[in-house]
Amino acid sequence: MKEMKLLVIVGFVIIALSACQSKNKGAQVANEKFVLTDTVTFSFSEAKGLGKDSLFNRRDNSDIIKVGNKYYVWYTKMHSPEIRGYWGTIWYATSEDEGHTWTEQGMALGLGDEGAFDSHAVFTPNILVYKGKYYLYYTAVKPTAGMPNNAFENNWTTDVTAIGVAVADSPDGPFVRIKSKPLLVNSEVAEDFDSYRVDDAALLVKDGKIHLYYKGRSIVYGKKGHRYTQMGVAIADQPEGPFVKHPEPLIDKSHEVLVWQQEDKVLALACFSKSIYISDDGINFSLIQKDLKELPYAPGLYRPHLEDGNAAKSIPGWGLSLRTQKGLAYFVRFEME
Repeated sequence: MKEMKLLVIVGFVIIALSACQSKNKGAQVANEKFVLTDTVTFSFSEAKGLGKDSLFNRRDNSDIIKVGNKYYVWYTKMHSPEIRGYWGTIWYATSEDEGHTWTEQGMALGLGDEGAFDSHAVFTPNILVYKGKYYLYYTAVKPTAGMPNNAFENNWTTDVTAIGVAVADSPDGPFVRIKSKPLLVNSEVAEDFDSYRVDDAALLVKDGKIHLYYKGRSIVYGKKGHRYTQMGVAIADQPEGPFVKHPEPLIDKSHEVLVWQQEDKVLALACFSKSIYISDDGINFSLIQKDLKELPYAPGLYRPHLEDGNAAKSIPGWGLSLRTQKGLAYFVRFEME
């Protein structure tokens, strides 16, 4: 069992979820409006069908949506013993019992054409349903320039990532790439926070605009760059873009990107600082809790707000979380009690 704090703001509950594991050193609240209340329990259970597998590893699940009587999730799948998404493709599964049991349905998105930005791997997907269409956002890499046999080196200088999108009329696909070029690429200015990595899309529709949150890493930090990952956002009028980046990062030390809506607020997790932030406009975030306790790793939530026309004002508080163990990467289900 794990524990997580429940935050109360002006009469409604904010669920504070974390993608990190840490020791709680006493949470602090930056604004007197926000107060800590009771500690609640946080339980894990088997995600049947997406658990330990001797042949394949699965990681980096999307947020979850419901279509009809089925819940859908997308994720990265690799041949064991590889556990890194840089060698993966995107698959999907469905559940009819709120994520306790899953049935893998097949590949949702394979590799792009030879030489394209997504010709070596596609991974870390997320989903948005908008005006009857299903938009699958994903991170991608191409082979390392100059490497024999189109190999991928995963170096710290030239192996940049990009974010692409594919669209379908059904959650079961087929998903078709909207264009051969990515939606979002790394900055060409070395000192920018996203000059090496743009990765890990999380979607939100606010004030009629599509907000694409992502994690950025600067090339100037080299191999240690993951320690300085920051969350950024790019905004568009339509899901297929064009997306315009906000000029500055929004949150420091935000390695895993997790955003969700609670009433009219936007909540965000900053993984490396083990903190929860809140925003009225989805751009300007304020700290409301730090020094979080051990919580699920890289969670994806069931987010009704990602479903077309769903007027839900809160999240139910369950989803899937990544586990790694002795070369295995798999999912467990989490639930707040």
